[in-house]
Amino acid sequence: MQYIFPRGRILAAAGALACAVLGLAPAASGAVTHASSAVLPVRPCASLTGTYRIPGAVTQVKTATPVAGSNGQPAYCDVRGFVAPAVGFELKLPAAFNGRYLQYGCAGLCGVIFPGTLTFPAPPDPCGPPPGAEFAVAATDDGHISSNPFLPIFDGSWAAHNQAARDDFFYRGPHVVSVAAKRIIAAYYGSAPEYSYFRGCSTGGREGLLEAQRYPRDFNGIIAGSPGIFMQALLGVYFGWNARANMDARGAPILTAGKLPALHNAVMAACDSLDGLSDGQIDDPRACRFDPGSIQCPSGTDRPTCLTPAQVAVVRKVYAGPNDGHGHRLYPGGEPRGTELAWAGYLVPSGGFSIAPLPDNYFRYVGYPIGSPASSLATFQFTVREFRRLTAVGAEGNALSVNLSAFRAAGGKLIIYHGWADQGISPFGTLDYYQRLWQHNGGLRATQRWARLFMIPGLYHCDTGGDTLTALNPIPALVDWVEHGHAPDHIIATGHDSAGKARTRPVFPYPLRAAYDGTGSINDARNFKPAPPLAPPHDIIHWAGDYLYALPGPVAP
Repeated sequence: MQYIFPRGRILAAAGALACAVLGLAPAASGAVTHASSAVLPVRPCASLTGTYRIPGAVTQVKTATPVAGSNGQPAYCDVRGFVAPAVGFELKLPAAFNGRYLQYGCAGLCGVIFPGTLTFPAPPDPCGPPPGAEFAVAATDDGHISSNPFLPIFDGSWAAHNQAARDDFFYRGPHVVSVAAKRIIAAYYGSAPEYSYFRGCSTGGREGLLEAQRYPRDFNGIIAGSPGIFMQALLGVYFGWNARANMDARGAPILTAGKLPALHNAVMAACDSLDGLSDGQIDDPRACRFDPGSIQCPSGTDRPTCLTPAQVAVVRKVYAGPNDGHGHRLYPGGEPRGTELAWAGYLVPSGGFSIAPLPDNYFRYVGYPIGSPASSLATFQFTVREFRRLTAVGAEGNALSVNLSAFRAAGGKLIIYHGWADQGISPFGTLDYYQRLWQHNGGLRATQRWARLFMIPGLYHCDTGGDTLTALNPIPALVDWVEHGHAPDHIIATGHDSAGKARTRPVFPYPLRAAYDGTGSINDARNFKPAPPLAPPHDIIHWAGDYLYALPGPVAP
């Protein structure tokens, strides 16, 4: 098997060299240039209100309000409205436009656009963008408004009797918003976006892959982070398994948050150095064989530093992942070793939060055809038969097609990323999908010409934290790839070590890994080089949903 190795020293950027030749100060590594000048509006912001009769996406702009720049954010036109029948959206149009449109994905069961979701990313230009020029950005609630103000993205009641709302959430919402936003952008600036991008994580990652699969010309470049591509198996079976695994007969938690530090410390002691470097992170948890029975409490005791037999059983179940007890997997993977601290507020209740309401709402309101017998977290049976009952609806929202030929033919570029320590969506399912993708598309090397996967050691779900690395920004790399043809040979992840010192690490296209070159600080990305995997990738996991990858989704209009 051939692997594509990066050329040149890590962090050596062609854009930075060009700036140096011109006598200008370069920006951060990975930045790119953009040829267009700043584009200014050709009409007043307030004039954007009204009806846009777009075929298949009739749009009503309810308000269009000028907003002054503040706190480093540019002045913009705040556009709010909906695509019929009820796909709410918010679109921010900067006072000086750089020709790029960026659409953000949602999370969970959607139903809300969180304040702060719509941010203007710094223009990825090493020599400086046209003064004040920015992306236009948008986001959507995916066709419904949550009735739960406490946990809006866990609310599924909107889907109980509303097929149109289901369709918008399953696949239609992001597409029609992209169509509407581009029309409004053209009206405001006198021309459509030069380039269109999508960035989403979790449910947003699923949306990104759905766009590539069903609407391949909506976006030039897509970032799909921690993608929840197995809608029926994730929102119902996987989350349901993790929640139920930690409930006793009365519904009380078996494993408590106070036990997580001892469990995690034991995992790190056993597995941190397996990659040859003791650095507070597990680079590939598949190499870790830690068994929680090794820290089981002595008989008849229960201390914070050990696990009771019942707690050992819980941990083993969530590491193993959903199954029917007869050798049939119901999901491609389980919790990676190294995620234990992130279980608090997820499969271990903490501060009033846990994952349990999400699968319960999915089983009750979303997962079965309208009018069919439903289920609940308490009553769902983890069997192949019950798994298959979820397919009729799940196939509408799954993002499992490996046929992305139309996206590739349109010149689309795809970056998928996932944290190795993702406690929310198992990274093993993404690895499973990616290998199926490259096997269907001419092999790994051919697929990496347009779709690359980046696996980040120690990163929790959707950049929500991690042992060391906590953030990754793929936007500059994607823009450079789309607009200049430079496929990303690495992306820098950032975070801090156990002492709080800043850490940067290169993340190379999977299956390459970062290897310390033996010199300098292990917190400095410049001291790492790409290395081949310790073994060729064999990432396909055969499970009860193998048939789902071949199912066609709804026909794109």
